[in-house]
Amino acid sequence: MPAERTDTNNIGIILLAAGASSRLGQPKQLLMFGDLTLMDHCIHVAHGSNADLIIVVVGAQPHSVSAQVSDKTHIANNVYWQEGMASSIRFGIKTLLELAPSAEGAILMVCDQPYVTSLLLNTLIATYQTTGKSIVASGYDNTFGPPVFFHKRYFPELIQLSGDVGAKALIKEHADEVELVLFAKGNIDIDTVADYQKLLKETSA
Repeated sequence: MPAERTDTNNIGIILLAAGASSRLGQPKQLLMFGDLTLMDHCIHVAHGSNADLIIVVVGAQPHSVSAQVSDKTHIANNVYWQEGMASSIRFGIKTLLELAPSAEGAILMVCDQPYVTSLLLNTLIATYQTTGKSIVASGYDNTFGPPVFFHKRYFPELIQLSGDVGAKALIKEHADEVELVLFAKGNIDIDTVADYQKLLKETSA
């Protein structure tokens, strides 16, 4: 069944950036990508989207946000970040509902996809609006993942997530309600030193 839509773009972005980057050995949020850190790059991209509210969930590095933020940006410190990504998803959704109880949906994004763009985020929103699909995920490398839009009907299920997992299982469970948007470089993320070195080599070529 298509998601019920309103006449306004009452959509939030939740940037998940609370992890400790244990595989990398240093906070990935603070790695430089061009003139900005990965964290600030993603915040900048979110600012350029049509979303009404941006929530940045921090945890292990609560002071990692250094970019000038706008009025529509809220920094939320998840003190339970050590549980894993699910705690940040829960915290982000609950924060969104506190700040914008009538939110129509939310985009979950992560801070280590350097090639995410404002256009991609807007395409997720536009695809939801034109297709009525209640989940719109990014498709890349024969799979799917973030950034991903969820209609508010899935907020209760997102709040029930636990452990060091994201929302992929939930997306698979509701496959009939999913639309994919191509994100050609979505498979490029930064988990290890080798990943970051490869990124620097590509961007300096």
